[in-house]
Amino acid sequence: MQNFKIIIEYDGSAYHGWQRQPTDRTIQGEIESTLMTMTENRVTLIGSGRTDAGVHAFGQVANFRCNTSLGAEVFQNGLNSLLPEDVVVTSCEAVPEKFHAQYDVKSKTYHYRILNRRLPDAIFRRYAWHIRKKLDLNAMRNALYYIVGRHDFKAFEGSGSPRTSTVRCVMNADFVETDNGYLVLKIEGDGFLKFMVRNIVGTLVDAGLGKITLNDFKRILASKDRNLAGITAPAHGLFLMEVKY
Repeated sequence: MQNFKIIIEYDGSAYHGWQRQPTDRTIQGEIESTLMTMTENRVTLIGSGRTDAGVHAFGQVANFRCNTSLGAEVFQNGLNSLLPEDVVVTSCEAVPEKFHAQYDVKSKTYHYRILNRRLPDAIFRRYAWHIRKKLDLNAMRNALYYIVGRHDFKAFEGSGSPRTSTVRCVMNADFVETDNGYLVLKIEGDGFLKFMVRNIVGTLVDAGLGKITLNDFKRILASKDRNLAGITAPAHGLFLMEVKY
């Protein structure tokens, strides 16, 4: 019995998220189906966590255990030859039997991309939230100050996914300006609630548009009331960049 760790890059546009579903296409489902073709056995893929429908990844991590004589390089090459072109295994390695892609996570880093200019982008339109009105980047950065550290993020949790605790630690968060009007939120934390990053982004945009003040943002976080926070930012602007162990 061998344990393999893989890193996966994918365009989530055509998928209903990471987690296997009975009828809809998912990333986990595609990879498990391909592993079954390669090994002729049912293989369970353990992901570092779920990504929602339409969310992308450069650094999703998963592991699977399999009774096989195949090596890591054979698995990587075989998966990439059989998987759809919008899913790529960028790394595959044999790891100790005890490694668990979900339970051993120390932190995750997400990026959220906003296109902040009047004109849309014809080429990269599926990978950023287009906001035409000028955003106050300083106000958005100042609001980020309040979410760094250990807090109860219940105000930014999506419904339908109860947790034992809604307390999480955000280690780093900042906006970076790139060429051609793009703003990228880079956020690292020890874990994220359902829709947490997207709900934070929606509320930060409200601050950038002058709809809420910095004190309002602080009160929203403290309230633990999802109804007070902003809209859920579109899924297609979100990328899982890295998982640390």
